[in-house]
Amino acid sequence: MTYPVFSDEYFMNEALKEALKAFEKEEVPVGAVIVNKNRIIARAHNMTQQLNDVTAHAEMIAITSATNFLGAKYLVDCTLYVTLEPCVMCAAALKWAQVDRIVYAAPDPREGFSRIEEPILHKKTEVIPGILESSSSTLLKQFFLNRRDLKN
Repeated sequence: MTYPVFSDEYFMNEALKEALKAFEKEEVPVGAVIVNKNRIIARAHNMTQQLNDVTAHAEMIAITSATNFLGAKYLVDCTLYVTLEPCVMCAAALKWAQVDRIVYAAPDPREGFSRIEEPILHKKTEVIPGILESSSSTLLKQFFLNRRDLKN
């Protein structure tokens, strides 16, 4: 059986849909999907406020969902699409999960894993930054502008 082949942009748009869900719930708008064999096996968005849990990042929830779906603790042959560069916590979890590829939209110069000099990810993990960066950055900026306006 052959499956249609989708692009990185297609799957990042799916992650952006998850980020919009977070935005609507007044969560930092980060969304993630995990893809295996060209099929989405996990969808998640930030839920730290809703769950009152600082570890409830989109990536962490997606990892748990994907490993449950596969019935395995490793995510070999999987790609994570996420709208913001993963933080150090999420990058370490992605290392242990042995995800093959990480595709992210917007960089995170304050909290992103790439600011750390020592390698955090699994040595075989491929990283592709900047897919739909503008769309993700715009949503994040709007979220933080809204929060600033609410404080004033």
